[in-house]
Amino acid sequence: MKQYNLTWLRECVSPSLRYEIRRIVNWLQEQLGRAQFWNWEIARFSLRADSPFEIFYIGRKAQRDFAMSLLNAVRDVDGTLTKDWGKDRRVIISEIAVPGTLCIPSILSSIVPLGRPIEEITSSFHSQLRRELPKKRKSYRMQQVLDSTEIERVDREMLRPYANARHGKGAAQIELEEVKRMAQTYGRLDLLLLGDEVVGCQQGHVITRAGKSYWSTNRCGYPETVFSDPKRLRDSNSMNIYLAMEWAIDNGFDYYDIGGSLGRPGDGLLEWKRRRGGELDTMGNSVYFHIRLPKIGAAQFLWDAPLFAVERHKLRLHLGLPSEASDEEFTNRYREMGFGGLFKVCLHCAKPPGEHILEMLHSIYAHHKIPPRVEIIQST
Repeated sequence: MKQYNLTWLRECVSPSLRYEIRRIVNWLQEQLGRAQFWNWEIARFSLRADSPFEIFYIGRKAQRDFAMSLLNAVRDVDGTLTKDWGKDRRVIISEIAVPGTLCIPSILSSIVPLGRPIEEITSSFHSQLRRELPKKRKSYRMQQVLDSTEIERVDREMLRPYANARHGKGAAQIELEEVKRMAQTYGRLDLLLLGDEVVGCQQGHVITRAGKSYWSTNRCGYPETVFSDPKRLRDSNSMNIYLAMEWAIDNGFDYYDIGGSLGRPGDGLLEWKRRRGGELDTMGNSVYFHIRLPKIGAAQFLWDAPLFAVERHKLRLHLGLPSEASDEEFTNRYREMGFGGLFKVCLHCAKPPGEHILEMLHSIYAHHKIPPRVEIIQST
C-alpha cells in the first residue's frame, strides 16, 4: 500500500513541482538545524599569519570548517590573537542573516546549456583541450552498471577511495543503498573504459526544474592506479565529463550539470568546470553564510578572499582592488574568474581603477552571451 501511494503521488505531481518540494524541504531542514543554538559557538580566525583582519565565526560548530573554507582561512595555531586588531578591521561570518551582510552560497553548480552540437559547446574550451578531446574520444566508452554486486564493487574500489583521496577521511560519502537506488531507479552508474581497462566511473541522475531537464553528475570515481597518477587522472576526468555531456545531448536534455563545487572564487575545481563551459548556478544549494565586510580595508580583504554573493536570487562576484596593486597584478589575480552565470561583478576599490583595469575586467566576460554588469564600489 505504501509503495502504491508513493507511485500515485509521483504520477500526480510533476517533476518540476517535486524538485521545488525537495528544495523547500531541504531549506526547512537547514533552518531547523540553525535553530539549535546550543550547538553554536564563537570562534576567531585569520586569513593567514600576517593578515590585518580578524574573522569572527558565529554559528554551528559543525559548520565552522565549511565557513572558513569559503574564505580559505586558517585558525590561529595557539587559539589566541597575536595582533591588536581594531574593530574596524573585524570581519564577521555567521549563519544569521542581518542587514548589511553579503549572503554567501556554500555550493555552486556548474551548468552547461545544451540543445546544440557538442562541437559548438567545446569551441569555447582551451585550444589544447579542444583538440585533444575528439582525438582521444575514439579510445573511450561508457558502460552502464545495474547489477547490485557490481555496484558494490564500484562503490568500494572507486567512488569511496577517490572521495577519500580528494577530501580526506572526512569526505562526505553516500550510503551504499542510496548508491544502488540511484543507479537502478532514478539515475545511472556508468563505468569509463579505455579500451577494455576500467579507468573510472560516474554516477548521475535527472533533475527537472521549471520544466527544463538537467542531467546532473552526482560524483565521479577512479581506481587508485588512476587517481595516483596526475596525467591519467586528468585525462580520465576530462573524458568522463565529455562523455556524460555527449550522452546528455543524445538523450535530449536541456542542460548538463557538471556537479556542485565549493562556492569560492579561485577554487581549482570551480575553475576546471568553467573551462568546460559550466555557468554558475545556485541549484541544489541550501546552505548559506552571511558575512559583514570590515569597515576599513574591504578592498584588501576581497583581494585576499574574493566572494560570491546572492542578492535577490541573482549571483554577484565581489572583487577587491587595494591601492598598492598594479595593473599586471590585477590581471594575474583575476584572469581565471571569467565565470558565466553572473549578474554583476562588484569591484571594491581603494583607488580609482585605471582604464586598463576596466578594460581587462570587461574582456574576461566578453565571450559570454550576457556579460555581467560591472559596479565600482569605493572602499576605505
